[in-house]
Amino acid sequence: MDPVRYRILGTTQALRPDGTVVPVGGARLRALLTVLARRAGRTVPGRLLVEGGWGDDPPADATGALQALVGRLRRALGAEAIASAEGGYRLAAAADDVDLHRFERLAGEGLRALADGDPAKAAGVLDDALALWRGPALADLPDAGAEAARWETRHLDVRRARLTAALALGHAEQALPELAALCDAHPLDEPLQALRLRALHEAGRTAQALAAYEDVRRLLADRLGSDPGPQLRALHAQLLRPNEPERERRAPQAPTGAGGEGARPTVPGSVGAEGAGSTVPGSVGAE
Repeated sequence: MDPVRYRILGTTQALRPDGTVVPVGGARLRALLTVLARRAGRTVPGRLLVEGGWGDDPPADATGALQALVGRLRRALGAEAIASAEGGYRLAAAADDVDLHRFERLAGEGLRALADGDPAKAAGVLDDALALWRGPALADLPDAGAEAARWETRHLDVRRARLTAALALGHAEQALPELAALCDAHPLDEPLQALRLRALHEAGRTAQALAAYEDVRRLLADRLGSDPGPQLRALHAQLLRPNEPERERRAPQAPTGAGGEGARPTVPGSVGAEGAGSTVPGSVGAE
């Protein structure tokens, strides 16, 4: 029998094998399920479950309150869904039954395919990963804070990689609307801006690409007091020599986000923040 699947990339949900949604009512109950799903298949200590459910205002009888909440969740999901373990509880699910962990697995596969020079495979796998997102990560966990931000950065890394694959496949024109929107939302992300300039050039809009470079150069000067990094400068030089024979293209590289060539120093609100794109399966949310 197919397992129950769990969604925590957006509002927390549980889905029966036939795809119907299991009603999980109440913010505290969804928060408890979110904490368990983050560590699917592993025991979560009771204190972490209490923190997830009650935050900084735990009940006087925290152990009894947690037991009651787990009981409610078992009635919703089935008694076998939540296993008791020494010191805590465990969601009886494999990592791939949780959208967040499945996303991370697919993201890794897609990025490796892109780095290996297979943009067609990368595009398919990254599309599957991105389709799992329905809203902000860990939306029902009020104190997710920095962890949720790390997953949002990872999401942007994967979107950037998918657009890199699109350009490698010759789909520059189709990629431009999403690139424009992302650059508007993340104007200090130089690798993303470089992708947009490349897409404009490859779509036959070199004049627009040059104008966009000037916009980025002024923005960086105004916001950071600095010039574009080497990646953007090299691309600008290429745009100024459109009639020169193009060197043989290298296999497309997976975008590196904050650590990529030309990335800016850490800036509040910038995608180039320290640690962006560094998420690996199992590392996010480990306490």
